[in-house]
Amino acid sequence: MSQIEQAVAQHYTTGALTERVRAALEASGIDPDAATVADLKAGDEFHTGGVLATDNLFAQLGPTHATRVLDVGCGIGGTSRYVVDRYDSTVTGIDLTPELVETATALSDLVGHSDKSSFHVGSALNMPVPDAGFDLAVMLHVGMNIEDKAGLFGEVARTLATGGTFGLFDVMRGEVAGQLDFPLPWSTVADTSFVDAPEVYRDAATAAGLELVTETDRTDFAVKFFEDVFARLAENGPPPLGIHLMMGETAPEKFQNYVKNLKTGRIRPTEMIFKKTG
Repeated sequence: MSQIEQAVAQHYTTGALTERVRAALEASGIDPDAATVADLKAGDEFHTGGVLATDNLFAQLGPTHATRVLDVGCGIGGTSRYVVDRYDSTVTGIDLTPELVETATALSDLVGHSDKSSFHVGSALNMPVPDAGFDLAVMLHVGMNIEDKAGLFGEVARTLATGGTFGLFDVMRGEVAGQLDFPLPWSTVADTSFVDAPEVYRDAATAAGLELVTETDRTDFAVKFFEDVFARLAENGPPPLGIHLMMGETAPEKFQNYVKNLKTGRIRPTEMIFKKTG
């Protein structure tokens, strides 16, 4: 693991995460030992828009029970559980951070997904999975921590079977230049933040033999999502279970900076879907 990867993994390590998720479930009136996938949704979709964004992306991808899915940068496994629950696909999740992988495994076991999902510690630039072993790879809010986009796309292409699909949703650079305000949800400092323009993704995909199918700017969706989140927080305060559990005490500042960068046009949440044609 490189020094940058070690720093990224440290950023996402908050300590005793599985136990804190269980405590948050209990505080929400949910028996932690009888929790469902739906019960976990408030805290396990760690990307802009939460499960609404996941719904939107997967409606375009349409996996089935026969689809072999790779979840690149799986975090605590929220997207993986979504895919198993909604589509009955088999999912393999990879993440840099041991604590997140441990929590992903524990929560998926809790909801009865151990036979359909597995989680492993590894870099998105060198994933411990076979060549051409997957029909679909997904990546939600991961590329911002990876400088080597060409290496990332090359590695994803290696894992996909011919005709396979790569669907991603990342925070990318907007049309307005300038330094980003930190801290942000994916990085406390600029040294571990690699927010690139959409064309960087497109060029990396082309070099890896992946053809762009669709690209969607999700800025308006993100602005509306955060307006709704802040309104609920103002009225009710933070819920026991939420993605703030993975962000530490600076979570409010990280969200505020995200929205500031978003509204000034310096960042652009973007979906892209690619096909492996050869």
